[in-house]
Amino acid sequence: MQVRTFDTLKESVYEETLPNGLVVQLVPRPGYAKTYAVFTTRYGSVDNHFQREGGPVHQVPDGIAHFLEHKLFEEEWGDIFHTFSSQGASANAFTSHDRTAYLFSATDQVETNLETLLDFVQRPHLTPENVEKEKGIIEQEIRMYDDMAYWRAHRHLLENLFHANPVRIDIAGTVDSIRRIDRDTLMTCYETFYHPSNMRLCVVGDLDPERVMALVRENQARKVFPPARPIARLLAAEPPEPARASHVVHLSVSRPMILLGWKDRQPTPPEDHLRRRLLMGLLQDVIFGRSSALFQDLLDRGAIDDMLAYDYDLGEGFGYSYLGTETDDPAAFQEAVIAAVEAFRRDGLPADEFERAGHKQIGDYLYTLNSPEAVANQVTEVAFQHGDYFAIPELLTTLTREEAEALLREHFDPAQCVTSIVLPNGEAPTAEG
Repeated sequence: MQVRTFDTLKESVYEETLPNGLVVQLVPRPGYAKTYAVFTTRYGSVDNHFQREGGPVHQVPDGIAHFLEHKLFEEEWGDIFHTFSSQGASANAFTSHDRTAYLFSATDQVETNLETLLDFVQRPHLTPENVEKEKGIIEQEIRMYDDMAYWRAHRHLLENLFHANPVRIDIAGTVDSIRRIDRDTLMTCYETFYHPSNMRLCVVGDLDPERVMALVRENQARKVFPPARPIARLLAAEPPEPARASHVVHLSVSRPMILLGWKDRQPTPPEDHLRRRLLMGLLQDVIFGRSSALFQDLLDRGAIDDMLAYDYDLGEGFGYSYLGTETDDPAAFQEAVIAAVEAFRRDGLPADEFERAGHKQIGDYLYTLNSPEAVANQVTEVAFQHGDYFAIPELLTTLTREEAEALLREHFDPAQCVTSIVLPNGEAPTAEG
């Protein structure tokens, strides 16, 4: 077991790669009441076309990663949630574009709950009958999200941005794609992506690293896995330009909503993902953050109600940023944002604002260290992107204003910008719609 110590952060990370390929990371937090564990696989909604070394090519229905997440909680004797509850733990799971995570938090019986987590994820109980039953449940979930304004706006934004990359498809799939899922296809995906060599375990809390690592070693040694086989993720070629400029939908909302999105022209090499994410975070804070001139101007004019959401998502074959809010005048909001972005592209980033954004990023990072949940999730997410979560503060100090300005000019090209608008039922579309 390797121990890495970060003196500035006062953190130690205990790491080991087990014989079956599972990477385990333990972060002791003496005195913390709650322990949090996440067991995650590098498998998400975009992984719908793949091939294992020496095997056939598979193209599977959209939404199958999310479907499989649902099914793993079902055991032959019942629901695994009841087991966690009886052991004093709160369990959950989520599926994103590029990973699926299973997790629990507990204040006691941590080792028992950790065994439960490892065992149920590595013990699928799939039958034709329980797979068929799940379809109705997920169809209801899909239809429920269809009525949510932000969800619809974001989904249509991705459809505007991307021609072929499966990031444009909802993580849960569609009613039609869900109906095409069967047990055999689920098992193919499970056997491909749930091999320990494609997974990571992170536990954060008041734990004894030697004892917990021994528990995980023994748990994995009791199980038999086939040899690991490399996975080829087959992505269709994605044109650099967006698929369409805008989309408008009418829903039962009281106020219009608008999302603006910018598409990366080219995929980013995996080894550069973390640096690009951090640079984009700095840019977005300078341009859109609560201390920005744009935010204050929009607030003063009543164009926003103290809320401006923005983020950047980057994965295999895709990258995009977005900005959104509720506003009475989506066209005026869009015009103000584009004008502000173009001013920064023309004039560059003020040195003091870039420095302030850097300090804010470090402050935000240090704040997340107080949360075992945030640490465990970020450790695994960043690792899957070939980065080190605990190296972020040092990496932030190496980011330069010049490379941020180069990214600003490249990424925020008006030709790469699209809009997704939600209007109240009966309201006429804006001119841009």
